[in-house]
Amino acid sequence: MALQARVIYDFNSENPGELSVKESEILTLISEQDIDGWLEGTNSKGDRGLVPASYVEILRSEAALNSYNINAEPRYSNIPAGGFDKLQNFSKPPPVGLTAYTAPIQEHHNNKHHIQGSDDDWDDDWDDNSTVADEPGNVGGRYQDSEGSTYRMTTNIGPRGNAAQVKSSATVGRNLNRFSTFVKSGGEAFVLGEASGFVKDGDKLCVVLGQYGPEWQENPYPFSCTIDDPTKQTKFKGMKSYISYKLTPTHTQNPVSRRYKHFDWLYARLAEKFPVISVPHLPEKQATGRFEEDFISKRRKGLIWWMNHMTSHPVLSKCDVFQHFLTCSDEKAWKQGKRKAEKDELVGANFFLTISTPPAPLDFQEVESKIDGFKTFTKRMDDSTMQLNATVNEFARKQMGGFKKEYQKVGMSFKALSQAFEMDQQTYSSGLNHAISFTGDAYEAIGEYFYEQPSKDLDPVMDLLALYQGHLANFPDVIHVQKGALTKVKESQKHVEEGKMDRAQADGINDRCNIISCATLAEIQHFHHIRVRDFKAQMQHHLQQQIAFFQKITGKLEEALQKYDNA
Repeated sequence: MALQARVIYDFNSENPGELSVKESEILTLISEQDIDGWLEGTNSKGDRGLVPASYVEILRSEAALNSYNINAEPRYSNIPAGGFDKLQNFSKPPPVGLTAYTAPIQEHHNNKHHIQGSDDDWDDDWDDNSTVADEPGNVGGRYQDSEGSTYRMTTNIGPRGNAAQVKSSATVGRNLNRFSTFVKSGGEAFVLGEASGFVKDGDKLCVVLGQYGPEWQENPYPFSCTIDDPTKQTKFKGMKSYISYKLTPTHTQNPVSRRYKHFDWLYARLAEKFPVISVPHLPEKQATGRFEEDFISKRRKGLIWWMNHMTSHPVLSKCDVFQHFLTCSDEKAWKQGKRKAEKDELVGANFFLTISTPPAPLDFQEVESKIDGFKTFTKRMDDSTMQLNATVNEFARKQMGGFKKEYQKVGMSFKALSQAFEMDQQTYSSGLNHAISFTGDAYEAIGEYFYEQPSKDLDPVMDLLALYQGHLANFPDVIHVQKGALTKVKESQKHVEEGKMDRAQADGINDRCNIISCATLAEIQHFHHIRVRDFKAQMQHHLQQQIAFFQKITGKLEEALQKYDNA
């Protein structure tokens, strides 16, 4: 008889190869032996895939139970053959407590991401690969601040010393898919207690409880930054050209010059460092036409939107690497700061060590409901922004092409009529002829108005939509990290209920999931805040420009109308 199992928790697949299941559903298992905490099975529809082993209970007949071999290979690899009765000779794992130091296990961090290829190569003096002096404070692998204080943080949360007793050696399994965002981002390593690093006071990030839930603590020193004067420059005696932009932060008032490759480098550092923060996407690269005026203007507008989102984010705006990007004008200091950022240890799993949360833990059931609601919202928003972008783009194309052409055609027809009337040499018709000719000129001018208008009201809308499409593309990964953490909590709860895991160990997983959940909800709250701000301002600007546009057309038509008063 095929081995069957009953689903005891809902599970939604997040990666290829996984199988979505519902509570009380009956599955047919391929094998009773789990693979790193996952079982393979098929549902009643014949769909086959992996489900978490802790989400199902195996159904056994009485005969099967009687013939069960106690010496068979155990389900949990760290329980010796023969079952729990033989655990007295099994060496106990180290107590759950605050360890002195555990080397961080971070696949994501060990495989640092460097985006070096772009439309501008890293080949100027500021990007020299020569060795520089060690960063101040880095002494023997321990960070020491200006006052000589060091901070050591680990995620092995629980009672200290030998008082911590472990009921059994069951552990929460690792994800079978090692390429999932939850694994690559360091979220799994953090939740399982494998993150460890030094955190300075200046690196600490606070999530506070606001009116609508967790939110990032605001930057006490807000600022903005202008991007002006895109200038074409050359080097190597004119063999290489590039565009530089002048950035002027309001909190320093000292301008710095940056190229697009510097923005690209910064984006790569931020995306690596902050797994649950939506780092805004940069304007797209372009292989040809990089020095055309229209492209330079469009890229600058996109960079301005990007910069506004960076400076208004409570976490990103205070980040050391972002401040270095905005303020450093010295060649040696730039190299040193660049290398320091690329060696940053507080990335991926270790990033979560920097987050402090409100005292009261979140209700995970409520968190899951909010996350699911936001996931539905982002999908709907993504669909609508894509539709609006396509509609607006088509409308702008018609205005610049069809509308201009049609209005000019009407204008030329009026002028042709005027020229025909001029063949009548009667003096009393000259006023009418002039008025009709002026009407033709008015329609041709209106055609030009339509051609020029999209850059004033439709293009800004499309620029905003492009920026938010980047944010919406980020959130599936952010949500996946939080969902992965919740899955580990459910697995640990199941182990506790079965008596296979100590409550303190499960509480540690809960605490770390709470940190990820607080950060995720804080980021969602920030997204909604800036979304309301941006779309309100942009819609007001759009309608103001539309009103001014049609008032301009009305004025031109009224001017033509007045010509007939004296005709």
